[in-house]
Amino acid sequence: MNWTRFRYFLWIDTRFNFIAKLPIGGSLLDIGTSNGETLSHFNEARPDLQLFATDIEGKPALYPQNTQFKQGDITTDSLPWKSESIDGITCMHLVEHIDTFDLLFAECYRLLKPGASLYIETPHPKTLSLSLPYASQAGKFTYNFWDDLTHKLIMPVGKLASLASPHGFEVSRVGTSRNWLFAILYPFSFLLSPRKKIITRVHFIGWSSYIILVRK
Repeated sequence: MNWTRFRYFLWIDTRFNFIAKLPIGGSLLDIGTSNGETLSHFNEARPDLQLFATDIEGKPALYPQNTQFKQGDITTDSLPWKSESIDGITCMHLVEHIDTFDLLFAECYRLLKPGASLYIETPHPKTLSLSLPYASQAGKFTYNFWDDLTHKLIMPVGKLASLASPHGFEVSRVGTSRNWLFAILYPFSFLLSPRKKIITRVHFIGWSSYIILVRK
């Protein structure tokens, strides 16, 4: 999905609604960028943003050209950027892969400008009870939380709030993350391939939860 065409309709996707509210020409840090697919879509939607990224491995060759990348482990390594220099931080499906959080929240607080926000998205607790509906996708698609062998902890938004609070964050909003365009396609998913059927289903049921935390 190319987000260039949806630049004025970012409200249809929860995470894109977050970046839509960043100031023009502002700065966005993505923690746990992985292959850069989400960051590239952010760049399509908001080409005006200054992009920063960090990942334990990362594939910076795939990231938008204007991205400043730092390889590192957010549980042990501090980030190189200036304090109070970032307008928004996104953390997409990382927290369920780690088991220590103090440095993550400390660095996010340090880097964010006063009043700026951190968006965290993670599998909803309901994913613990899901069963993959298509045999062809077994081992290829994470539907149940434990389908991904690198998952360590389920992270309800209340737990994230409790971990973030001592570092100076206040909860702005919590909820279920969806792309509404995919969600409304679910009743017609019988026309799609098994993988695309699951994609529409996860958005329809609300597979991911999110929390937005504000730097005091």
